[in-house]
Amino acid sequence: MTLDEIKAPVAAEMLLFEDKFRQAMQSRMPLLDKITRYIVKRKGKQIRPMFVFLSARMLGEMQEATYRGAALVELLHTATLVHDDVVDDAYERRGFFSINALWKNKIAVLVGDYLLSKGLLLSLENKDFRLLEITSDAVRRMSEGELLQIEKARRLDITEEVYFEIISNKTASLIASCCAVGAASVASDEALIEKCRQFGEKVGLAFQIKDDLLDLGQDDTGKSKNVDIKEKKMTLPLIHALKQSDARTKNRMINIIKNDSDKPAQVAEVVKFIHESNGLLYAAEVMERLKKEAFEILDGFPDNTYRASLRELVNFTVDRKK
Repeated sequence: MTLDEIKAPVAAEMLLFEDKFRQAMQSRMPLLDKITRYIVKRKGKQIRPMFVFLSARMLGEMQEATYRGAALVELLHTATLVHDDVVDDAYERRGFFSINALWKNKIAVLVGDYLLSKGLLLSLENKDFRLLEITSDAVRRMSEGELLQIEKARRLDITEEVYFEIISNKTASLIASCCAVGAASVASDEALIEKCRQFGEKVGLAFQIKDDLLDLGQDDTGKSKNVDIKEKKMTLPLIHALKQSDARTKNRMINIIKNDSDKPAQVAEVVKFIHESNGLLYAAEVMERLKKEAFEILDGFPDNTYRASLRELVNFTVDRKK
């Protein structure tokens, strides 16, 4: 099923959201307005707002709070991406120049701060305290996950348990917050909101493992390959491969990642090692298990068109080719 077909039950809401989100980002300062218009123009697939709207509609009628919740998620997420590009010295995102590439680091950091403040004000002005609590917790967890990954990258001593702690905070927390925000915008039952959050968490974990697999895969995704190894990131396929290997092989692979991750021949050796150690196969099995667990949670919600679309959206995130 295509993304447009999955989006169909909330297509009208998504269209309206685009206008509301554009308004939420506006500034009376010309430079800021120019930059925020550039950001809106290069938006991606909008999977996160889709999780918000489908979760909300699965449980009740659309509210203005749902639109504000989706805008809040996107504002905070966009702010973190702008800051990430500065931290990573990245000059491209989704095929477009990054904000720091066009306007330099200082302006990019200030734009990120501006977007964060717009999200906070949007919630406070409308007394959306529960939505703000959910998204603020996600931003906290994302920061902690990123810092933990940086700390562990120095020694390359990440276990599978630590890996899941990192991706749960860094990646899964955002999708979890989308589902929880959607639920909280139409319902006050905390148990229901938590159930939605847990569903999103499982999807987010599977989403990140899929990224690990795509980075090491042989399919043409249009993206650079083996970036994780070059950036000294310990992914699930690599962690599993190292766990299966003898001490001599393990030390050699870690030494390459630490000291020679900029050399194509050595990187190719690590990739070959991961493939031969069934690292990709193991990660794919874990991903499928997480998807199944997400479906088990989802099946406990009302059976309607929106739940069916959420199921297909999960399939899309896990089966995607890029």
